[in-house]
Amino acid sequence: MKLLLASQSPRRKELLHKLGYEFETVSLNCEEIYPEDMDANAVAGYLSALKAQSFRILQNDEVLLTADTIVALDQEILGKPQNAEEAFEMLMKLSGKTHQVFTGITVRTVHEQKTATDVAAVSFKNITPNEARWYIEHFKPFDKAGSYGIQEWLGMAKVERIEGSYYTIMGLPTHLVYSLINEIQLH
Repeated sequence: MKLLLASQSPRRKELLHKLGYEFETVSLNCEEIYPEDMDANAVAGYLSALKAQSFRILQNDEVLLTADTIVALDQEILGKPQNAEEAFEMLMKLSGKTHQVFTGITVRTVHEQKTATDVAAVSFKNITPNEARWYIEHFKPFDKAGSYGIQEWLGMAKVERIEGSYYTIMGLPTHLVYSLINEIQLH
């Protein structure tokens, strides 16, 4: 089996490596658009499957892994911020509240494709405007859904409670990856 990870995320690469897989990273050209009326809990899986379908035809020994993570607060999806102002607005929305992090993964071979989504709830303590600005300036969370990384300062200092998998929040629900890859290998 030749595992292909269709992600440039350093966190996903690290987690997949720690899970014991050897893999090659590949690039995708996929416009990540989902129906406006889609429930937040379905978007990550939808986008992950869309990414898998946009990749080239696979060889018999190849297994493609795609993933997508979204942050949702009361069904409002908070994507990757375009600039510091957007990041600040998102962090202020999340301050003192509980939100959901959905990560969808898709495993595809020549013969089949399976998608699964995991969710975790993250409760933040209050974040002051100064703390949010400091975090944005020092960690530049512009490549992260919801404008934060759970493994960075904000996660360490301001996350009060997590319900669900820490790795789902990081962007790769490792338990689902392991399960789906094993299922596909058995077929």
